[in-house]
Amino acid sequence: MTNEYQIYILSDAVGDTAEQVARATAEQFPDKEYELKKYPYIETTSKIDQIIEEALKTSTIIVFTMVDAEIKNYLLSVCKSHNLPFIDILSPCLNQFKEFLDSTPVNQPGIIRKLDEDYFKRVEAVEFAVKYDDGKDPRGILKADIVLIGVSRSSKTPLSMYLAHKNYKVVNIPLVKGAKVPAEIYQVKRKKVVGLMIDPLELAEIRRERIRVLGLDNSVDYVQVEKIMEEIDYADKVMKKVGCPRIDMTRKAVEEAANIIIDLTHNGLH
Repeated sequence: MTNEYQIYILSDAVGDTAEQVARATAEQFPDKEYELKKYPYIETTSKIDQIIEEALKTSTIIVFTMVDAEIKNYLLSVCKSHNLPFIDILSPCLNQFKEFLDSTPVNQPGIIRKLDEDYFKRVEAVEFAVKYDDGKDPRGILKADIVLIGVSRSSKTPLSMYLAHKNYKVVNIPLVKGAKVPAEIYQVKRKKVVGLMIDPLELAEIRRERIRVLGLDNSVDYVQVEKIMEEIDYADKVMKKVGCPRIDMTRKAVEEAANIIIDLTHNGLH
């Protein structure tokens, strides 16, 4: 063999796995120069014929990851008929796992990529929730999948983060008596908005604990039941004006509330 050769990467998905293995292996032979060509998303035998025809013109080794049985078997037969060296990355692993697990693989191309896409969507949703938490920027309302409104300590932020981990982009807006409600609240589709209500006595207890943790004065209006009732009454009026559904967060777990919110706003969308 000469000092120069080609590595052809073939896959019925992205081909990153085969590429990484091929590069890691090729670099163990520093006295040999190589060029790597990648052919992802191969779905037809005619595409394989085109690639093999090109590969035969130079010193080439075929490295592939194929889970589609028909395409893989065709590639194997063509490589063997032309005496082209090849490496089947996945089959030995799949066969060993199949025997070990006594189970049959789904043979679905691109599963890792789909998982990666789901992961990055989740990261994006979490970043979105952090960016637009607690009304930091009302412009996020029009970009959100779900908008939560309610008084302070009604579980808006925990719900936002929980829903973000389910790939929903969530904005939460505090409703503060005397403060202007963002105009975007009235512009977004009502189906996207959910109001969070809570029993005043429970809210007072939650706020007292928060104040205690922060080491602040426990006599402030923030924890007084009378003032809290005024806040909740104000929030109720805003929610009625918006025309959004409301859920009672009193003694309700975040997981339970999140499922209700998904049913109310995005049932069937995701």
